[in-house]
Amino acid sequence: MNNALEFRISASYGKTEVLHSVAGTIAPGEIVALAGLSGSGKSTLALALLRLLHYRGGSVTGSITVEGRELTGLSESAMRSVRGKLIGYVPQSPGTALNERLKVRTLLEETWSAHAEGAGSFGALLESVQLPGDQVFLNKRAGELSTGQGQRLLIAFGIMHKPAVLLADEPTSALDVITQAAVLKLFAELNQKNGTAMLFISHDLLSVASISHRVDILHEGKIVESGPPGKIFSAPEHPFTRSLVDAMPRRMD
Repeated sequence: MNNALEFRISASYGKTEVLHSVAGTIAPGEIVALAGLSGSGKSTLALALLRLLHYRGGSVTGSITVEGRELTGLSESAMRSVRGKLIGYVPQSPGTALNERLKVRTLLEETWSAHAEGAGSFGALLESVQLPGDQVFLNKRAGELSTGQGQRLLIAFGIMHKPAVLLADEPTSALDVITQAAVLKLFAELNQKNGTAMLFISHDLLSVASISHRVDILHEGKIVESGPPGKIFSAPEHPFTRSLVDAMPRRMD
């Protein structure tokens, strides 16, 4: 069986290389967390895997395969058929990702029509991400949603076409603690119910520890350590990983 996602890539902005032969795999049904400090290259990696980095002035070399299909070298029109269908994407902020003047129904219809014809039925999809599937909610404008509702709607977009792998780039960074916990639980439930493979990108190690099957630590454009959360957080080997773990907040007795 092919991995859901497999890659080995380098990425640059001009003459500055920011990802240095970064390699990774995600098996079907596996949640891999990519953790590291801000500026370590996490979001660059997500955009590179989606073949979108050129819109930020970057370039990518190497190999990216989804379910055994090589993506590097595909035309932009071919990639548009891949994004959303083979690779779902959940950005970090509904405030910037959603057009606040459009109705929820319109946003869903636009996302649906990218890969399917006819009218989509969105009630079950919305309910799967713990949103109301009724007409009242569908007729709300994105600007009327709470931040938590907006983030759940972005997750609905990401899983709409049942992609092989879902990339979630800091999906809880804009949320309060209670909403963050609910969204993390939602990701875990979607993984268990649908078997969706996920790359969960975050600088929040507590979130990483709660959701992932495996953790990759990204530092200065390289993955310096990889392993199960229990091993990473109880017996880190790389000096940078040890410094991250030492900086984690501890529960007070």
